Parts: sequence; structure tokens; C-alpha cells
Amino acid sequence: MTQPTSSGARDPAEPRRVVIVGGGFAGLFAARAFRRRPVQVTLVDRATHHLFQPLLYQCATGVLSEGQIAMPLRAILRKHRNVDCVLAEVTGFDVEARIVHAMRPTGGDIEFPYDDLILAAGVRQSYFGHDEFAKFAPGMKTLADALLIRRRVFGAFEMAQSATDPEERRRWLTFALVGAGPTGVELAGQIREVATSTLSKQFHDVDPTEAKVLLFDGGDAPLAPFGPKLSGKAAAALTRLGVELHLGSIVTDVNANGLVVRGPDGASTSYQAGTVLWAAGVAAPPVADVLAKATGVEQDRAGRIKVQPDLTLPGHPEISVVGDVMSLDRLPGVGEVAMQSGYYAAKRIRNEVDGKTDPPKPFKYRDFGSAAYIARGQAVVEVGRVRLSGKLGWLSWLGIHIAFLTGYRNRVGAVLSWAVAFSRETRRERAFTMQQVAPGGADLYRNRTGDDSSWPTTHPSPNTD
Repeated sequence: MTQPTSSGARDPAEPRRVVIVGGGFAGLFAARAFRRRPVQVTLVDRATHHLFQPLLYQCATGVLSEGQIAMPLRAILRKHRNVDCVLAEVTGFDVEARIVHAMRPTGGDIEFPYDDLILAAGVRQSYFGHDEFAKFAPGMKTLADALLIRRRVFGAFEMAQSATDPEERRRWLTFALVGAGPTGVELAGQIREVATSTLSKQFHDVDPTEAKVLLFDGGDAPLAPFGPKLSGKAAAALTRLGVELHLGSIVTDVNANGLVVRGPDGASTSYQAGTVLWAAGVAAPPVADVLAKATGVEQDRAGRIKVQPDLTLPGHPEISVVGDVMSLDRLPGVGEVAMQSGYYAAKRIRNEVDGKTDPPKPFKYRDFGSAAYIARGQAVVEVGRVRLSGKLGWLSWLGIHIAFLTGYRNRVGAVLSWAVAFSRETRRERAFTMQQVAPGGADLYRNRTGDDSSWPTTHPSPNTD
């Protein structure tokens, strides 16, 4: 780890110091770009792994294991001897002294001096000013989120199995998803597949195929950014799966019993649901606010930092903001933007280290398209003017995600898991604990007695706080 000098100033005898905040696509591609350069890179992240977020929903629904979509940063960067990974949370910036302040997980402050700073902190789930909804409707941005959703989804079927009250059983077998973008559509399709294929013959006292999946969105079509043609195909595929589309609907409340929705006619309706999942909207993390305050730069409505065409901040050419947390030309928050912007920022610094004096060209994003998985044999893919759906779209989706997965082991593991899941209608990654299965985050087995601490003595209802 690079140690700070007393003033935070750079020692001319030392390599150029680059601090990268965030180990997602943007941060990882930036760190990799400095290989074999006289640069000392410090990668600071609150997690020790790089996460392939586009496949989080498959971890949440039992297709892939967490190890197939998350890889240790140290393992990925093991050949990059000039990169040091630090587990910490960034808490502040001294832009005059060029020092990043952070806190270790167990407490204790730590400082990282820098000559160049790259903020690649990603985004978090947005509840549009209603953060109290998060307790009852988890989003899906982290590995912990995916494992929580796995507990909620598979736990709901188990709770329905043991329920004796028909109303309670119906509630557990009702899943509500908020947001009809790629995440919401993918989760909705997967939950219906779990109900109608994976679990259809594995319960005796309940019929999983009766599970209702409700998808709410304030817009007039699912996957609207894909255009009307692919959006229409996605809507038709979801309807065939049995997903109920509630479009033009705004969620006004979420609680332990379900949610309240204001429909297109302005009337509010309550829906009883044992599981509510949130896939609508993103916001910049708190660290973006901290940097914006320290530098005086502007932020957009979601809190993302507005950057110049070379991805630096006005008045601070030593600070770059990349990936989802940057705001530039309304670029979408997708992995390709993160990868390209992270590499661009690192290359600009690398050119300076190499003695190249030509001013950098403005960042230009190359759009490699978008893809969304709906169900087995059903996906939509948009690449330039090419629009694919159905089985052809599904095969294209498979190829795209295999190509972008990090690491040979993860690619092989994903292919094998997909082969089993798609050919035998089974999902091997269904293990879950009973922590936070009930809405509101309750541990259903938190009250224990007797010599065997694993033996349950109470079965609280889904209203348990």
C-alpha cells in the first residue's frame, strides 16, 4: 500500500500514484490498463470481488452460483504487480492535498495520497425519495442483494407449503416486481420459470404453478429503450409466461403485506404480495456527493457527477469520474460504457506517463448493443440496426454474456450450469438460509430454545417485524 507523505505531496523518486475508487467494470478496466507502467495503483472498494452485475438475477433465481458471477479482485489482478487492492470505504477527499480518506471495515481511518484519482463507484438502487421501501422491497445491485432475493423467492414457496390459511398461502405465492427495465423483466421471467418448471412437481401441498408474478411500471411498455418492436415482443413473451403486466402504474407504498399502486386512471389499489422486489431507478452513491462537495462540480438529478468530454472535472484535471457514476451526454448506465470509460481515463493518464503531450480526444462511446433475457429460448437483443428476439436473440444473448464474463473458470462454469438448467429444467443453486425471508427483514428462526440451536420453535407470519 502506498503510504502518504506528511503533506500528501508526491515524492519525485516514487512512481506516479493513481487511486481508483470502485472495483466494478470501470475500475477494473482502468486498473488493468496500467500494467507494466511506472504507476502505483491503489484500488479501494467496499468488497473484495468484481461482480458481473448483468447476471445477478440468475444467481438470485438459482441458475448460477455466486462464485460464477463474482471473482476476487486480487485473483483477477494477480499479474498486475503494481496494483494493490484495499478493502475500505471512502469517506472523504482532500482535493488540495490530493488525499483520499477511507475507513476500514472494523473501524480506523486510512489515507491514500494520489497524483491521479479515478472515481468508479457505480450506482445504488433509488427508491425516489422513499428509502423506507427498501426494508420490504430489496433492490439488486450487489451480491448480498442477489442472495437476499434468493432467500425471498425460494423461501416464499416453502412458506406457502406450510401455510394452513388460504389467504396467507396466496400472499406467499404472489410476487410483485417494480420496474419493467431489463432487471425487472429478467426477474419476472425467471420467477415464473421457477414456478412452472423447476418447482412444479416438487411440492405436495401447494401448486407452485399457481404463483402470480405482477410487474409494475410507470411507462407504457416493458423494455421501452429497446424500441417498440422488441418491447412488444418482450411484452408478448412475458404474457405467455404468465406474468401480469401493470403498466402506467406508480407504486405509492410498500409494506409487509404488499404494495399500493396508483393506476392509469388515478385510482389506488392494494395488492397482497409475500415478496416485493424493486428494480426501478438508480442513484449515485454517497461518495459522489462527497466528491462533488469537495470539488464544487455539478450533479444531475440522480446525483451523478457531470464531467468534461475527457471525463475529468472542471478545474481538476487530475480527477476522472467514470462508469455509472458519471453524467455525460445521457450515456446509458450499462457495462460497456463503464468498461470503455474506465479504460479511456487510464489511457489518458498512461499517455502522460509515457511522455505523450498531445491533448486527449474527447471520450466517444461505441455502442455494442443491449440484451435482455426473458426466459429459456426467449431474449431480445439490439445491436445497431439489428433487432433479434426469440431463440435467435436467446443464442445471441448467451454468446454476449459468455464473452464478457471475467475469467476462464467462470465462463466454463456458467456454460455448464446453463446446459443443466436449460436441458433438465433444474436449478442447482437453490440453497438459502432463513434470515430475512419475511418482508421487513425478519429472521424467521430468530427465537430458539432447547439444546439443538438449529431446531425451530416458532413460525411467525409474514407480518413479523
